[in-house]
Amino acid sequence: QVHLMESGGGSVQPGRSLRLSCVTSGVTYSTLCMGWFRQAPGTERKAVALINPTSGYVWYADSVKGRFTWSRDDANNSLNMNDLKPEDTAMYYCAARSGNCASAPTAFSNWGQGTQVTVSS
Repeated sequence: QVHLMESGGGSVQPGRSLRLSCVTSGVTYSTLCMGWFRQAPGTERKAVALINPTSGYVWYADSVKGRFTWSRDDANNSLNMNDLKPEDTAMYYCAARSGNCASAPTAFSNWGQGTQVTVSS
């Protein structure tokens, strides 16, 4: 059984940094895509970063490119978020799917419970 658990969210001022972690267990897919998504109140859930650990494929949404970086250490997937902006405020979710990476949330069958990030002065 696949299990994902996020941590590391919090409240920070604009320009500061946060590091989100996603610890996985039970993920044994031969082709794996891991994703970080976010959802602000009243909006759709959207992908911010996708990675295929085997092929090295990495994708970032334009809104976070250059500020967010994915890193991976065994079962711990981290999203390093720098120069945070108020528009980054959202619930952040880690997700996993079997197969090639896709940005649609509906393509992912395994989700963590989410961690809240709030950026405000």
